[in-house]
Amino acid sequence: MPFRTRRTLGAVTPADFERLAQLRRMQAIALGLLIAMGVVFVVSFALQQRFPWLGYVRAASEGGMVGALADWFAVTALFRHPLGLRIPHTNLISNKKDEIGEGLGSFIEENFLADDVVHAKLSEISGARMAGEWLRDPGNAERAGTILSEAGTAALTVLDDRDVQDLIEGLVRKHVVDPKWGPTVGHGLETVLDAGHHESLIDIAADHLEHWLVAHPEAFDRVVSSRLPSWVPSIVDRFVDNRLHAEAVRFAQNVARDRSHPFRAAANSFLHDLARDLGQKPELQDQLEALKHEIFDSPRIRALAASTWASARAALVEMLADPSSELRTRLVSAMQDFGRRLLEDATLQYKIDVWVMNAVEHVVRRSRHEIASVVTETVQRWDASEAAEKIELQVGKDLQFIRINGTVVGSLAGLAIYTIATLVIAPLVS
Repeated sequence: MPFRTRRTLGAVTPADFERLAQLRRMQAIALGLLIAMGVVFVVSFALQQRFPWLGYVRAASEGGMVGALADWFAVTALFRHPLGLRIPHTNLISNKKDEIGEGLGSFIEENFLADDVVHAKLSEISGARMAGEWLRDPGNAERAGTILSEAGTAALTVLDDRDVQDLIEGLVRKHVVDPKWGPTVGHGLETVLDAGHHESLIDIAADHLEHWLVAHPEAFDRVVSSRLPSWVPSIVDRFVDNRLHAEAVRFAQNVARDRSHPFRAAANSFLHDLARDLGQKPELQDQLEALKHEIFDSPRIRALAASTWASARAALVEMLADPSSELRTRLVSAMQDFGRRLLEDATLQYKIDVWVMNAVEHVVRRSRHEIASVVTETVQRWDASEAAEKIELQVGKDLQFIRINGTVVGSLAGLAIYTIATLVIAPLVS
């Protein structure tokens, strides 16, 4: 590995370089303690004949050096071969990278993504309340509206008109055109008739017919006169026109006001027969199917649908791109209203939180292994040396305390052993 990579341990971000600096400081402290122990050992070893009490100092410094070197070897062996020597069971992280990744993935899956852990964490927070507090702020509502508008604009811009038309046509054909209409229309018509809704339609039609006849007598007269023979005198034409116009107005009035009018009975009977025939007579069903396909397969209808979509898309793109448009204004207002509703309506908060909790738990339950495998696969993709460097950069500073503690503990152990040997064992032996 190049010296530069080894020296920087793959640091990239400012936080990485800060960790690297802290690691180097702790390594310098640990090395400084080892050197200090070595100097003390040399001095005490050289002078202990003249000053016997320096034997205790020598023993302490000797133990400190042993502890420092042993722990240096242990810490270094995790990340690389000490002094470049390929001693067995060293450079552990590089050699066991894949096993470490699998262990991390299993640990996350079993401890962080467990059902009870996810449920407990989701129970502590109210996402609905947090969303409500955030959306209530006008600035946040404006940002949310901008994000939605930009997403909508991007989607409408990227979508190809032909693809959208094909999608809509496919959905309409599958769910509207292909299914037979006869039984469905017949059943729907029977439902309307049983509920008496057709009476209101007849009332509306009769009222409109009466108003039209009163407002446009000349149009009615032209229609009637055009049906009379040419040899009929004009005075007779006018008489017939007036008479028939008056009768037509009276007919419309009677139909609108008389619930038992024969026309209503005839219309009711006709509609019931039509509803029954649509559900039972194949020939009538075939006629309806032919009419349906003739309408939907008409080039004019397809051209109208295409132009309608193009116009609607252009209008939507223009309104979404304009922050002052009515659509954007209403969208932001709706965001704020929704935020206030979330804060004020505890029932709505509860329903949304429960829905989110159930959705997240369902996703975690079904994809727990796949989520945890992201860690495993990421570690496995790392270069072995890179993985060791990343881990050393994160935890190396704390591991240097092992070297420091080893130096201190080794010193105390060396001092204790020498003291026991000098004060207890030596008198017994002599």
